[in-house]
Amino acid sequence: MRIAAVQCDIVWEDAPANYGRVAERIAAAADEGARLVLLPEMFATGFSLSTERIAEAEDGPTASFLCAQAAANDAWVAGSFACRIGRSPKPTNRFLIAAPDGRTAVYDKVHPFTPGGEADHYAAGDRCVTIEIEDLRVTPFVCYDLRFADWFWRAATGTDCYVVVANWPAERQTHWAGLLRARAIENEAYVVGVNRVGNGGGTAYAGRSVAFEPFGDLVAEAGFGEEILTFEIDPDLVAKIRSRFPFLKDR
Repeated sequence: MRIAAVQCDIVWEDAPANYGRVAERIAAAADEGARLVLLPEMFATGFSLSTERIAEAEDGPTASFLCAQAAANDAWVAGSFACRIGRSPKPTNRFLIAAPDGRTAVYDKVHPFTPGGEADHYAAGDRCVTIEIEDLRVTPFVCYDLRFADWFWRAATGTDCYVVVANWPAERQTHWAGLLRARAIENEAYVVGVNRVGNGGGTAYAGRSVAFEPFGDLVAEAGFGEEILTFEIDPDLVAKIRSRFPFLKDR
């Protein structure tokens, strides 16, 4: 499967402006044959804690945008946003993936970034989600989730590819690459990390979106600026490596 990671800057708390910016990139990725197009965490607003301004309903404008883009480009499209659920006083940081035929699947970030105050403004999810995209089994996580290996482990046997969408700060960039590679090696699965660039809310972001294959070898890596990173993923490689080196059985 051909996947595209859209590494972009984000206009702070301006969803309409960001829709226009990423729509062009989604179309470009689909034109290059991408079947799955991934956007950074909170691509419509940036990583804002002002939930009273940016939180949306489950079927609000960002969810509608992702669905419309999937249909228009005949590709799966995914990103996260601040989502109000029912009467809950706090929204979740919700990853939504939209299929070309209108189906959707969602994952709510299990680990709000407590050191940055996210847990004071966002509710935590409570479960992993694995989504079948054509012949690829994909398990999404969001940013800070990357630091919690046990959550990746519990989904490993049913996963070919983990996707981590993020607003990962430049000052901890070495952690980003190191943890993504570790998750690939320890779970014998592909891992794709999609990060933003630019500045938002007083924080600098350095990009370096990346994909690792199941033995930890580099598949593709972006630089520090805006770009569309495209690459191929082969689920058969996951099965071959797990058959030859059945480490997961010894947990």
